[in-house]
Amino acid sequence: MAPTKAVVADDHLASPAGGKNTPITNTIPISNAQTDIHGLEIWEGTLPIIDLGGLHGPRRSDTIKQLGHACQHYGGFMLKNHGISERLLNGIMSKAREFFHLPEEERMKLYSPDPTSLIRLATGFKDDNQNVFVSRESLKFHCHPVENYVNLWPTNPPSYREVVSEYCVAVKRAEITLLEAVFEGLGMERKSIDQILDNHGQYASLNYYPTCDKSNLGLTFGLRGHTDPTILTMLLPDEVPGLEILQDGDWVPVKPIPNTLIVHVGDVLQGLSNCRYKSLLHRVIVNSEKERLSIASYCYPSNDTQMGPPKELIDDDHPLIYKDYTYEEFYTTMWKQRLPDAARLDSFKVSAA
Repeated sequence: MAPTKAVVADDHLASPAGGKNTPITNTIPISNAQTDIHGLEIWEGTLPIIDLGGLHGPRRSDTIKQLGHACQHYGGFMLKNHGISERLLNGIMSKAREFFHLPEEERMKLYSPDPTSLIRLATGFKDDNQNVFVSRESLKFHCHPVENYVNLWPTNPPSYREVVSEYCVAVKRAEITLLEAVFEGLGMERKSIDQILDNHGQYASLNYYPTCDKSNLGLTFGLRGHTDPTILTMLLPDEVPGLEILQDGDWVPVKPIPNTLIVHVGDVLQGLSNCRYKSLLHRVIVNSEKERLSIASYCYPSNDTQMGPPKELIDDDHPLIYKDYTYEEFYTTMWKQRLPDAARLDSFKVSAA
């Protein structure tokens, strides 16, 4: 039986500490995409569509510029041709569904209230102060390098470890390719890029949003509005809508595109970019008709990585906004303040010194 109600508090914060994969080709109806002033193809008025395959060939320079515009003006984008096979995308979604349909007592063997656990099941909760219910069950786990953590993962459902391992490695590969291009587009020097990429982590979550009685829809969320405390978040949604992003003061639904990832700029990238890029404020709503699943991969730096903007990003037109700080300092401050968005970075502004 799938989970139907929450029992303890959860949060959206990340914790630091098969067959041949053939490239995916997306065919997106022209009627659903428009072009903005930067030449970006915009999916149904929400997020730009970026073709990761454009980085491998003569379109690399143009694709890097498109990534920069997407991060600066939208805080995220839809990523196609990411190199993860349709077989693997379907496989990880199937294993997630199988896991959340296990008996409750089986799933709860992995429950932990400790956000620093290397693997934990988190459930939803009632916020009595705001009189709202957050309805999500999430299996959160570290996954890079896979061999360090895979033995902690569940063996039920069958083949769970094999499929999830393969997906985590594949999405990490796409993530590295993407980060190299994002940092290059910012104008970061090779030394600054290597400092971040040479020792960073990956944290993933399988997310389940059960259906909600119509009478409770007005008081129930899948997740309330927040940004991610990451460099980037790579999200694989199923076909059920639910993700919303804040645009011009309004919550706008992001309709999934088959075989396409949704990439969020995280707070860490906002800090590294000296606020040129803004983290994506988003939330999840639930519905009364169909359960929803998503798989998120969170990229974060090592605890001792210096997170202040590199000196090459500072000039007369871009004065220093954030002082030097480590990811461990950011993470510790985040948990103390319990802020849901990029205001977590305010403690590290030069003006706050």
